Amino acid sequence: MREGRDLQPKPPLVSLVLPVHNQGDHIGAIVESYLAGLAMLPLRYELILVVNGSRDGSLERCRELEAGRDEVRVIELDERGWGRSVRAGLASAQGDLLCFTNSARTTREILTLMLAYALAYPEVVLKANRRIRESRRRRIGSLLYNIECRALFDLSAWDINGTPKIFPRSFDALLSLSRDDDLLDCEFNVVCRRQGYPMIEVPILATERQGGRSTTNLSSALRMYLGAWSIWRETREAR
Repeated sequence: MREGRDLQPKPPLVSLVLPVHNQGDHIGAIVESYLAGLAMLPLRYELILVVNGSRDGSLERCRELEAGRDEVRVIELDERGWGRSVRAGLASAQGDLLCFTNSARTTREILTLMLAYALAYPEVVLKANRRIRESRRRRIGSLLYNIECRALFDLSAWDINGTPKIFPRSFDALLSLSRDDDLLDCEFNVVCRRQGYPMIEVPILATERQGGRSTTNLSSALRMYLGAWSIWRETREAR
């Protein structure tokens, strides 16, 4: 090496957090596809599988994926919960860029596209904006929830729950999220708004699930509508 020549900087380390709940029959194929996609990008990566409250073979399958792979780690939680799982994964993450996503709805192509954007714009929050839902009922329900959150919190995002979500570690207020449930995504957007973190939404057209069944139903939808209102009241009282 020529004396005085600058060393090439290390590529950024990306931490990918994947909550896993009763996905033993398909999580292996998803993880393998993600690993293949990550290997094509100019980055280092770790993949954190957070198995939460599963009653099938999810934990055993994730342990198999972890074996012999330094870049794959498994966290086991006894209780289920989207927010609980995301927070546990982020607390364990070592990356310069942090990402979490719903693996059942995120293809390898979507993930690698979003990460490519994140490498180009490392100082912004990047999140997916799913432009199509698979049924009229889900489209209407999602529209009502997004309108509610935009009105309550003066948000610019059009898809509150859209994932992947990617942000730099320097946006450390996002490492102090508190929700254990599906309302973590609403809290995420509210924190970005309050902290002034710039955000880019990337339109995503894919709608098909990669496996499993959606846990969203009328009851869970009502909890989210009421939960958003509750967060609004709590933030007003805290001022």
